[in-house]
Amino acid sequence: MTSEQPGSRPLLVLGKITAILDAFTLDRPVQSLGEIHQATGLPASTVQRLVSNMVAAGMLDRVGDRVRIGVRMAYWAGAAARGADLLELAGPVLRELRDASGETTALFRAEAGLRVCVAVAETRHALRREMHVGKIAPLHTGSAGRVLLAWDPQLADSVLAGPLETLTDHTVTDPAVLRTLLAQTRRDGFAITAAERDDGASGLSAPVFDHSGAVTAALTISGPRIRLTPQRCAEQVEPLVGAAEQLTRTLGGRPPG
Repeated sequence: MTSEQPGSRPLLVLGKITAILDAFTLDRPVQSLGEIHQATGLPASTVQRLVSNMVAAGMLDRVGDRVRIGVRMAYWAGAAARGADLLELAGPVLRELRDASGETTALFRAEAGLRVCVAVAETRHALRREMHVGKIAPLHTGSAGRVLLAWDPQLADSVLAGPLETLTDHTVTDPAVLRTLLAQTRRDGFAITAAERDDGASGLSAPVFDHSGAVTAALTISGPRIRLTPQRCAEQVEPLVGAAEQLTRTLGGRPPG
């Protein structure tokens, strides 16, 4: 019988613990032992034993007969997020999403009543939608603005109370219509728009949240409408939302309660 290498058992256990933690997502923050078993492929007895130990250590908390990520983890995540820079963390996510979608990806934040591009990974296509760091646009136009307003009611009230500039024939300038669209964005968890700011462009965006559950940025895929068609946008929703969720988790963030 082959002897076990020193330290191999702890590494195996850490791998299993990591698999259990990775089973939790923003869409499925509370799970049963059976669901964790299905998500990880670990034996049910192993899941039961490790979950019990993780609850005892504060890594998981019980919610009835189910479990969720432990509140204690927020302290560790908070320490990591305090030393982390959003733009530094966003770079790899933007490039990976750009390579997967083939289109320009960007990160937008709300600043002084406008949305500002703070990071970008440009498409390799010759035909592209112009985008650069520092580019600004009105918050009431495009998918990024819709996401930033949808999860910030106070900002939405402020923007919708003022004049809404018309940029194209498709720009939404009716506050009532825009409020309905913002509510739809919150229900969907993402926004898709076309030709609201630029006649030839379309885009889709998903929210990135900070440790307090506040929206901190909008992650966006954008491109020319001839390539980024409605069907193509729909195909990119899942990878986009997954990337935004990944960035949220990397920041130690959480969705609003």
